Amino acid sequence: FIWQFDRVTAAGNLGYMLLQGVRADLIFAGLWLIFPVLLAPLLAGGKRFAIWRRFIHVWVLLGLCLVVFIEVSTPQFILQYDIRPNRLYIEYLKYPKEVFSTLWQGYRGMLLGGIAVTALLLWGLHQLFKRVSAASKPYSGKTLWLTWPLFVVLVFVAVRSSTEHRPANPAMFAITSDALVNSLIINSPYSVLYALYNMKHEARSSEIYGKMPDDEMLALALDWPWLKNHSFSDATLPTLHHHQASIKRDKPLNLVIILQESLGATFVESLGGVPVTPELEKLKQDGWWFEQMYATGTRSVRGIEAVVSGFMPTPAQSTVKLSLSQQNFYTLGSTLTRQGYNTSFIYGGEAHFDNMRSFFTGNDINQVIDLPQMQSPVFVGSWGASDEDLFTATASHLADMHQQQKPFFSLVFTSSNHTPFEFPDGRISLYEQPKATMNNAVKYADYALGKFIEDAKKQPYWQDTLFLIVADHDNRVYGNNLVPVEKFHIPALILGADITVKRITPVASQIDLAPTLLSLMGVSSKTPLMGRDFSADDTSPGRALMQFDQYFALMQEQQVTILRPGQPAVAAHYDPQKKHLQLSEQVPDDAQVKRALAQVLLPSYLYRQQQYHLPAQIK
Repeated sequence: FIWQFDRVTAAGNLGYMLLQGVRADLIFAGLWLIFPVLLAPLLAGGKRFAIWRRFIHVWVLLGLCLVVFIEVSTPQFILQYDIRPNRLYIEYLKYPKEVFSTLWQGYRGMLLGGIAVTALLLWGLHQLFKRVSAASKPYSGKTLWLTWPLFVVLVFVAVRSSTEHRPANPAMFAITSDALVNSLIINSPYSVLYALYNMKHEARSSEIYGKMPDDEMLALALDWPWLKNHSFSDATLPTLHHHQASIKRDKPLNLVIILQESLGATFVESLGGVPVTPELEKLKQDGWWFEQMYATGTRSVRGIEAVVSGFMPTPAQSTVKLSLSQQNFYTLGSTLTRQGYNTSFIYGGEAHFDNMRSFFTGNDINQVIDLPQMQSPVFVGSWGASDEDLFTATASHLADMHQQQKPFFSLVFTSSNHTPFEFPDGRISLYEQPKATMNNAVKYADYALGKFIEDAKKQPYWQDTLFLIVADHDNRVYGNNLVPVEKFHIPALILGADITVKRITPVASQIDLAPTLLSLMGVSSKTPLMGRDFSADDTSPGRALMQFDQYFALMQEQQVTILRPGQPAVAAHYDPQKKHLQLSEQVPDDAQVKRALAQVLLPSYLYRQQQYHLPAQIK
């Protein structure tokens, strides 16, 4: 609270928030005491007391180790994500090699300092507990059985922390309009443990906002102007419909999607950011430029599911990582493979990260080119080969496909703009000192992109290929709002082939890109895509869907409806010029809340029912 004092005091009553913080601490303490309290009748008295004493010493030390380590690492996590450690903290632990390399290269002092502080504190606590343990004595049988029920009740009350029909959870501490402050009220170990618990129930996690009959949900979720003329007649695949391309071509175009790591509007001057993407600013003069494109989430896999699968976000993990979507789940490859395309994923790191290899190879992306397949990369950092090496491999692959006269679809995922921001020397004039900063890394990534596109324009496949340049998410999604809408704003550009210059001004979502690309390519097919085809209508009002931690936002032009778990929805107004979200004192009307709820329930429903794919036999 002291560190973030300005935001804390601006958000609400300091005394009340501190009181709620004590309540959250009691919940965590109660959770850690459950196991020893249940074992006390068996071990805390008589001959087994020596076992009990050793067990309690280790158990309490383990709990404090958890507390100290997570809390010591919390400030750096907040600096990156503007929120306490949550599910992302757990997900990154699955990749120790990449995470340790990142920490060692970019945060070595903090890493060593954190380990030293943790070790020092635990050593001191260990010495203290040794003296306490030596002085402790066994409970007498009578005393144990008289006091044990009281401790059981106290632990139960501490953990439940509520007389409502559901026990307290982190959402109940969301008592301000600032997501960071809400997370500061609770403690980091509780936040991480609750996220770990929630991960077991993610398939139904959208229901934390409320429930709705399936028929009503489907009707509302598909009630958008761009879907009005489509026929949804397959009950087993409720979003399946025939997508008619708005552009007729004798031969459909190739497609290359360049997914730019962490390239938010923050780094694009014409979108209100710092001037570190001059190449992208030049390229936007050659194609379709989306002025109000919004990411669906804050992780790369969330951007992948939106751009490549057109899938809407939920509070669960991205479908890229969930078990039921590892096969028979729709991607653009599902449509294009059936039309004879070579489909590929090209990545400078190791494709197993975030389960990408499994997801792509199981869902019609038939070739993966990652670091082990790249020949003699010039520069390899913590996250893999540099963007220049990545684009060199991409250029070689596209030239090979063109020589073989195979239509192709390639998803190219960059990584140079990722902490610890490593890239080769001598490529750019640094925007700032020191070198390893996000602004310099973005400038290098922009340089590599511009160099690749300049070369691609000279290749014979350029006239037959559509290119999409889009970010997966912004670098740091933060702000003193429940949902920092301005940090979901990203650039998106379509160019290549016969694409002319156009400015797309309505609000747009990453899920709108897939149907738009298919139309521009001249590909007509049945798809389950729910996004908007901007080639058919690029002027009428649009909408964006955003998942931020536990909050879901539906933005229709400047009107925003925010769903919160276990609490009423919130209405807000977003000013894109001032990049400011103003919460309304009035609650949103029921119709708007239901519309927003339908948008987040639909993808969860489609995932659980395994109904987001193409029929086995389809053209």
